[in-house]
Amino acid sequence: MKQQSESISASNPNRIQVVFKRDPPKKTNEPLSASINSIVHSELSILFNELEGLVGLTEAKKTIYEIYALHQINKEREKHGLHLEKQVFHMVFKGNPGTGKTTVARLFGKIFREMGILTKGHLIEVERADLVGEFIGHTAQKTRELVKKAMGGILFIDEAYSLARGGEKDFGKEAVDCLTKSLEDLNNDFICIIAGYNEEMENFLELNPGLPSRFPIHIDFSDYNVDELLQIAHIMTKNKDFELTVEASDKIRRSLMTIVNNPFQMNFSNARHIRNCIEKAIRVQAVRLLRSNELSREDLIHLKAEDFAL
Repeated sequence: MKQQSESISASNPNRIQVVFKRDPPKKTNEPLSASINSIVHSELSILFNELEGLVGLTEAKKTIYEIYALHQINKEREKHGLHLEKQVFHMVFKGNPGTGKTTVARLFGKIFREMGILTKGHLIEVERADLVGEFIGHTAQKTRELVKKAMGGILFIDEAYSLARGGEKDFGKEAVDCLTKSLEDLNNDFICIIAGYNEEMENFLELNPGLPSRFPIHIDFSDYNVDELLQIAHIMTKNKDFELTVEASDKIRRSLMTIVNNPFQMNFSNARHIRNCIEKAIRVQAVRLLRSNELSREDLIHLKAEDFAL
């Protein structure tokens, strides 16, 4: 993960003063999670390591470490009677499908819980149908109930811009207005994350004048490059107790290069595409193995190039 290491190296100086204080860093290319392990309790350290283990997501990692540093420094400022700015952690996640938005939101909830910002850290994932009702007043009721359910954790609204697609008379606007009011009234123990495509999310924030100021943190989730997608493929297969043969790995790489380099490629789902390919290959492998009388452990583990219809 050469690209990730370089990004982490570049962002380390902003946090080294917090983590190491007067001591210089031991390694300039040391992962950020390793840098803070010495000053956080074990559960939070585990969560940071889990975040660091995710492929790519440089901006998301950088943001959560900045929030952690700010949270710690504010505790020190409070001890000295210094002014503290009110912190709002509602976020906008912008990016294409399969770039890790939901995974990061779920992990952020756990990290915020261990930091003491949230009491529960659970994730309530919703979409338009969960928020929009069928008659006047129903939408506000549904929205308030979901906000209440998310208290102590994160309300994650995927494809939030779909709330604006029905026009002025659509009940989606009512959901937005109710959500905006909830964000104003509930300043503690609640975080809302809205997610979706970049351009659509920018347009959505213009729907209500109060929305942009309610979501001060914006995180871009970039598409994965070929090396990152291939790394994800190896991680996914390993987690399922499978392995890619060299030939299978090469076949996946060639297929990904064709997709990524195609200027007309639309609706590529990044890691979701990889997952679907692997799950399909596992089914094809099972059919292939049924033809054999005796199966070794290696036979059961290896996914071959012929198992991938790419």
